[in-house]
Amino acid sequence: MNICMVGTGYVGLVTGAALADLGMDVICVDKDEAKIRALSSGVIPIYEPGLEELVARNERKGRLRFTTDLKAAIENALVIFIAVGTPGRPGGAPDLTFVRQVAEAIAEHMNGYKLVVTKSTVPTGTGKMISDIIRAGNGRFEFSIASNPEFLREGSAVNDFLHPDRIVIGASDARAIEIMKEIYKPLFLRETPFVITDVASAELIKYASNGFLAVKISFINEIAELCELMGANVQDVATGMGLDRRIGPRFLLPGPGFGGSCFPKDTSAAADIARNFGTTFELIEATIRVNARTKARMLEKIEAAAGPIAGKTAAVLGLSFKPETDDIRESPALAVVEGLLRAGARVRAFDPAAMDNTRAVFPDLHYAADAYDCAGGADFVVLATEWNEFRALDLARLARAVRSQTMIDLRNVYDPGELRAAGWNYTGVGRS
Repeated sequence: MNICMVGTGYVGLVTGAALADLGMDVICVDKDEAKIRALSSGVIPIYEPGLEELVARNERKGRLRFTTDLKAAIENALVIFIAVGTPGRPGGAPDLTFVRQVAEAIAEHMNGYKLVVTKSTVPTGTGKMISDIIRAGNGRFEFSIASNPEFLREGSAVNDFLHPDRIVIGASDARAIEIMKEIYKPLFLRETPFVITDVASAELIKYASNGFLAVKISFINEIAELCELMGANVQDVATGMGLDRRIGPRFLLPGPGFGGSCFPKDTSAAADIARNFGTTFELIEATIRVNARTKARMLEKIEAAAGPIAGKTAAVLGLSFKPETDDIRESPALAVVEGLLRAGARVRAFDPAAMDNTRAVFPDLHYAADAYDCAGGADFVVLATEWNEFRALDLARLARAVRSQTMIDLRNVYDPGELRAAGWNYTGVGRS
């Protein structure tokens, strides 16, 4: 089956390569000529474990190609996936400009029946908008609209695609549903559940899922604050909660708040969608406020542990919003960096993958070669992102590098008793 993937960002590139791995013939289209040249040469523009190998394997087998020729890609494809960016506007509404442009191009270049599938995260009603644009621009050929939201976690996206919790297919006609089932047949044979619904419901499933997970994160972060005030241990509380099968243990890890490309944008969009329909999404509105307050509270914790920080040097370990990605969008670690700089501190920073991206935002930081170089001459250490290489640091070596054995562990990586026994002034989140 010939598939056209419009957009080679995070979602489009991972999805296109993975669909090729399932046996589809995939051509990925992007208007960025430099990116297409790089991808055609085997250069992957994002850090994602396993993606480089996936792309290379399917390029060798001839199932995956890259082009800037959208017209030819549309003409040759039966199925067109829209995987372009939908950045948030002020107020939270997603910007659908790129989605509209793709719909207009499909209307202009389609030469027969096409199934148009939205993979981008879009608000309810976008499928109808795409349908209206295509119908207005081309009345000669039949087409179908489907919604197929993605649930890829950065850092494990390849595995998430090939071993998903579920496949959501939103479509209103049998032909579209059968084509989508055929595309994902290898996953169905592995007993992956399929959720077949209408387009509007499929569009809302993505926002509902991410919104609920964001609520869990903000909930446990508020519990962490209560634990600090009461002298309780948030990890024990989270364990006790998570063993209840109605709740589950995932997303009950306290920390500096959520970030990344999905949760901040999708919660804001969900709140905006509710306002557009004349109501208020109270839980999501509260979740957004709690997340902002959680990020601000991290600087308070640093100041409480390290004392007045003006004129001091901070060693910040981790810059990406989570491990195993170079994505710094809405990263809580960067909120910490910004707060430290605003308070008059100097910042030394190290991240295994995200330093190049961070340089574009904070060009004047000192970017270190590793964690120990980062701590060299610093007055305290802030562990902001829980990369695996930060989980087993040589604490004696780290102590020799830093001026004061003060660690503020915003991810609760280390055991407080062990750190304090080793002479560290240690502060975690939600642990008295």
